[in-house]
Amino acid sequence: MSRQLEKIKELITKREKARLGGGEKAIEKQHERGKYTARERIDMLVDEGSFEEYDMFKLHRSHNFGMEKKQFLGDGVVAGSATIDGRLVYVYAQDFTVNGGSLSETMSQKICKVMDMAMQNGAPMICVNDSGGARIQEGICALAGYGEIFERNILASGVIPQISAIFGPCAGGAVYSPALTDFTLMTEGTSYMFLTGPKVVKTVTGEDVDAESLGGASVHSTKSGVTHFTAKTEEEGIALIKKLLSYIPSNNMETAPVVECNDPINRMEDSLNEILPEDPNQAYDMYKVITAITDNGEFFEVQPKFAKNIITGFARFNGQSVGIVANQPAAYAGVLDVNASRKGARFVRFCDAFNIPIVSLVDVPGFLPGTGQEYNAVILHGAQLLYAYGEATVPKITINLRKSYGGSHIVMGCKQLRSDLNFAWPSAEIAVMGAGGAVAVLYAKEAKTHEDPRSFLAEKEEEYTEMFANPYQAAQYGYIDDVIEPRNTRFRICRGLAQLANKRQSLPAKKHGCMPM
Repeated sequence: MSRQLEKIKELITKREKARLGGGEKAIEKQHERGKYTARERIDMLVDEGSFEEYDMFKLHRSHNFGMEKKQFLGDGVVAGSATIDGRLVYVYAQDFTVNGGSLSETMSQKICKVMDMAMQNGAPMICVNDSGGARIQEGICALAGYGEIFERNILASGVIPQISAIFGPCAGGAVYSPALTDFTLMTEGTSYMFLTGPKVVKTVTGEDVDAESLGGASVHSTKSGVTHFTAKTEEEGIALIKKLLSYIPSNNMETAPVVECNDPINRMEDSLNEILPEDPNQAYDMYKVITAITDNGEFFEVQPKFAKNIITGFARFNGQSVGIVANQPAAYAGVLDVNASRKGARFVRFCDAFNIPIVSLVDVPGFLPGTGQEYNAVILHGAQLLYAYGEATVPKITINLRKSYGGSHIVMGCKQLRSDLNFAWPSAEIAVMGAGGAVAVLYAKEAKTHEDPRSFLAEKEEEYTEMFANPYQAAQYGYIDDVIEPRNTRFRICRGLAQLANKRQSLPAKKHGCMPM
């Protein structure tokens, strides 16, 4: 055999060894846990044959605590470029079969390399996390590696989409990278995220808690809002990532892919003319409104289990991707609170950063009252939603369906926050507050001296409703551009988006604003 062929054989052997990660036994253990390996995950995620791996032969340089005997080609992370549905992406997947996926200095260098490439080439960055955290044997070098990754997450924010998939443990400082990315997905039962683990919690606070209850997918999807999506299996999680990518552009200089639309833009939806209950205090399901007006009734919800009183997600109108923000009267009457405000604000800011128009469906009676909300800074969180809408320069279309009262009217994309088109259904009630509350304030003294205070207030409430609880006063001032038939909502949104396709709007020159936090 020639020397050249020997060299080629050596290369092939090394590649085969690198692809085994921590070895066949470690791979078997990974499968026994109900988890796939790093390479298996990438293969499921990207177009067949499109993955180009970098730094396959990289090795760590630590010689402390016997680490020189634990050398594996690739050092615990698989990183490279690929395509998904023909679109360029960059991806890294931590390999739990190699030293528990713990982060070393060289592993961070591999991750940083593909993050830099994603920025340079304007492509989404997909991060698959399955790691025991920083490699203790490397000390400060491992921590420095995390710092390098976090800085790149920050610089990439608003430039390229960043998506994190948590398919195993993610603890300590490692959690900050997913927190800095745009979307996070967790698998149920096999993934968790927390800053301090159950043992530390027990030592410091005396609280007994297991990993699932402390930082499992159910906790972060319902209570904290840290994760945007959950999946029962890794296959389901990967399918969600692919679907998410179909709604968003590759970078902040592009627009989201437009798909062919076979749903007529002038389709009338007669059911919307009768969807609102006769009793204005009765709930209805906002999802029925959303699916009635979007292309083919499709809606891809973001954070479906968190702050259910507000709905956020992606849909299409005439093939164009939009972000939908909608109050949900079927959950807490659709009131805004701390969690709903920050959920809405974060979603609006993402859409604005990546040139995705925002459609707001408004039916909001106000902010949730009480000490619990005030002590948890509902003022600041409400201001975040207000700030996000006011800062956004993408096309914004707001539809007022029913209630739109007080401060909650303002923060949900009103005309004064530079919304481009504001429509209202005839049923819209746009006022400082509901008729009952307004009359109780306006006629408090008179009611006390009246022979029949109850009938007097009822009469005044009827007068107030006729005068203010309608969209026409707002329309008189131009704060509502038009009052529309509910069944025409889809057509008016589609035509509005076409009109706003070349919208240009800028912000005052500044380094950055100081968003209320």
